[in-house]
Amino acid sequence: MAWDFSTEPEFQAKLDWMREFVRGEIYPLEVLDFDWRQFRDIAKPLMEQVKAQGLWAAHLDPQYGGQGYGQVKLGLMHEVLGASDLAPPIFGNQAPDSGNSQLIAMAGTEEQKERWMKPLLDGEMYSAFSMTEQGTGSDPTQFKTTAVRDGDDWVINGTKFLVGNAERSDFHILMARTNLAPDADRHRTMSMIIVPADSAGIEMRTLGLMHDTHADGKIHSHSEVHYRDVRVPVANLLGEEGGAFKLAQDRLGPGRIHHCMRWIGVCRRAFDDLCERAVSKSVHGSLLSEKQMIQDWVATSAAAIEAARLLTLHAAWKIDTEGAYAARTEISMIKYHGATVMHEVLDKAIQVHGALGFTADMPLEEMYRWSRAARLYDGPDEVHKVGVAKRILRNYAPHDIPSDHMPTRREAAIVKYGALLDTLALT
Repeated sequence: MAWDFSTEPEFQAKLDWMREFVRGEIYPLEVLDFDWRQFRDIAKPLMEQVKAQGLWAAHLDPQYGGQGYGQVKLGLMHEVLGASDLAPPIFGNQAPDSGNSQLIAMAGTEEQKERWMKPLLDGEMYSAFSMTEQGTGSDPTQFKTTAVRDGDDWVINGTKFLVGNAERSDFHILMARTNLAPDADRHRTMSMIIVPADSAGIEMRTLGLMHDTHADGKIHSHSEVHYRDVRVPVANLLGEEGGAFKLAQDRLGPGRIHHCMRWIGVCRRAFDDLCERAVSKSVHGSLLSEKQMIQDWVATSAAAIEAARLLTLHAAWKIDTEGAYAARTEISMIKYHGATVMHEVLDKAIQVHGALGFTADMPLEEMYRWSRAARLYDGPDEVHKVGVAKRILRNYAPHDIPSDHMPTRREAAIVKYGALLDTLALT
């Protein structure tokens, strides 16, 4: 039995450095005015400091310039980085680029790794993951975007929705239908294809979001992307034809660990704001921290954050020890549980600040609006709950009489121990 909640001293030292670096070097950037292009220039010297610490792109194996950290260590790193949305790109592990680099590392040819992954890891290129389609819900088997072979090219037609950084990227990794046969195995009809963002026939429409209505975010933008007779070489196929479903799960499973641990970072920042406010302000003759209602918020939030953290680290540990497929239930649980905890902690932090929390003078209101997306991306909560319930219920068999039915159990117990009881009664 090997349950261990400690962190090795060498790695703890790295986490401590990260925490001070994020607070000292990245937090100040949050209150300055610059656009996403300027941010990429501002970030470069900070990236060099991260690289000097051996923490750059830590999600990848050493041969690709990363550290080869498992999911537990990556999760602990993302807990620190989640406190600021400016932090992940400075550490080379922001979505969607981190997941896309993993995809190319897993399935790309040597030529694809050299052309697309290396510049991505060096911070010279940026990417988008073009998967979601409007109106298909969470069922990718309904995707209508097609890629049809025509000589040495794929010809792509279709529309993708809410594609992160599509307009700011150098290439898209597109999930498209390549097998149009009506009787084809629906989980073998899709393929991943690398599409240069400047390809002829791509049109994009910027989307305002709940937390970024003017689409001027420093890190991310989102777009509706139209592919109209877009041609790319057949050699841009990523992995095998028909292999997109497996690749998507290999990408999204570990990625959910990173999302959820970043949410813990969000929770901790909001919780710190909540507690600071509670010990700083008085109403009706006493500090907020002395009010039982606020004490309940503090105690409940602390327990919820710790429970979500441990649940997520357990899922990470299971991926490290048994693989992502074996951890499907745990991954889904952290997705819907973590999103709910983050929303509730942010809500309490805003509430304790009153009118101030509702204004942009505090970061909480934007964090609150941003957090709503957590219940949608990488699969909506409802789908994850259905999957968890189905997998759990497979372990149970139907019984006409409940297996814990007391009268029935008593009859069986008398058969098992009746003779012994009779003997004891005679003595």
